[in-house]
Amino acid sequence: MAVSRAARRLMQVRVLEEELSQAALESAVGDLRRIELALAAAEERERNGRRQVTASASTGELVDRIAGLEETGAALRHGAALKPRIAEAELEVARRQQEFLAKRMARRQVETLIRKTEVGDAVDAGRRAQRELDDWFLSRARHGAATSKEG
Repeated sequence: MAVSRAARRLMQVRVLEEELSQAALESAVGDLRRIELALAAAEERERNGRRQVTASASTGELVDRIAGLEETGAALRHGAALKPRIAEAELEVARRQQEFLAKRMARRQVETLIRKTEVGDAVDAGRRAQRELDDWFLSRARHGAATSKEG
C-alpha cells in the first residue's frame, strides 16, 4: 500500500508545527536570558552603589554617600522586581520545551509510519518482481519441456 497523500501532508504539517514550536522555545529562552542579564546588571549596579558608599566614607563626601545609597536601593528594587519575572520565564521555557518535545514526537510517529509503509511497499515490490521472474522462468521451462517432447 503506497503512502497516501494525506499521510505526506500530515508529515508536512507536523514538520511545520515542530518548527514553530522550536521557534517559540528559542524565543522564550531568549526572553529568559534577557531578564537574567538585566538581573545581573542590577546586581552590578548594587555593587557599584555599595562601592560608592564605601568610597564616600573615606572621603567624607555626603552627596556621594547618599547617591551610593540611592543607587543601591534602586538596584535592589529592580532586582526584586526581576526575580518573579525570571521565575515566570523559566516556567514558560519549561512549558515551551514540553510542547516542542510533544510536537517532535508527533512528527516522528508520522515519519515512522511513512517509513514502515515505504519499507513494506519495497518488500512487496521485491516479492512481486521475484514472483514474476519465477513465473517467467517456469513458463520458459514448461515451454522448453513441451518443445523437447514434440521432437
